[in-house]
Amino acid sequence: MQDAVTYCAELVRSADRDRFIATLFAPASNRDALYALYAFNVELAHVRDRAREAAAGEIRLQWWREILQGERRGEAMASPVATSLLNTIEVHRLPVDALLALVEARRFDLYDEPMPTIADLEDYGDKTASLLFEMAARVLGADAAVAARPAGIAYAVAALSVALPRQVARRQLYVPLELLERHGADAADLFAGRSSPALNQAVAELRNLARSHLTAAANSLRGISEQALPAFLPLAPVRRSLDHLDRSDILSPKALSPWRRQWLIWRAARNPNRLAR
Repeated sequence: MQDAVTYCAELVRSADRDRFIATLFAPASNRDALYALYAFNVELAHVRDRAREAAAGEIRLQWWREILQGERRGEAMASPVATSLLNTIEVHRLPVDALLALVEARRFDLYDEPMPTIADLEDYGDKTASLLFEMAARVLGADAAVAARPAGIAYAVAALSVALPRQVARRQLYVPLELLERHGADAADLFAGRSSPALNQAVAELRNLARSHLTAAANSLRGISEQALPAFLPLAPVRRSLDHLDRSDILSPKALSPWRRQWLIWRAARNPNRLAR
């Protein structure tokens, strides 16, 4: 079991450094469970990267559904992430239905269908990043569902904005068509690698959407308990990241340096009022 725990921690350290750093501020007794949860998220988030076609990605997601539903026990025990996740679910009584919803939400990543509306994007963020914040808080013994929803949407939209060039390269569109149409922007320009004033305005509105959810999260997180704080520390770099994106072209986004992100997380751990500000 310890080998599985170490594997999860290393996977999170390499693929999701913000959450790895944030977990260091959690009680030692909870870190293994958090790393298991975050490693599961890494596995789902990278399904498209590892699958050559959507059908292969669907098979992988179905495997995870069956693991969560208690099937494939032998295969689960051979997977360090599945082993650690199932143990975390049992010990911390995490709701399997919620984790199944996370798997289902990741189906969108497998295909090239565009994100239709802002509401669809918010729903995607809610069922992925928001759920992860909520489950992490549960591992820490806190109920933080109200704060988790806006926090996750803000986190997801900011991350998608940074990843826009990579999405465009594989012909994915997370910028809602509703937003492009409102600004008279053309997705074909994005896929051709051409930015335009209309596209920049559309993506700027997307960043402002993230800011509005971040403000809602800040209000909900006011007076957050010390117990729940580590679950939300990955939110700390989001506002500064959005400010960085304001000063760059959408196809050449400026990302915060790792040391800067780490410092913002450390600062929020010392002063929770800086968590979403």
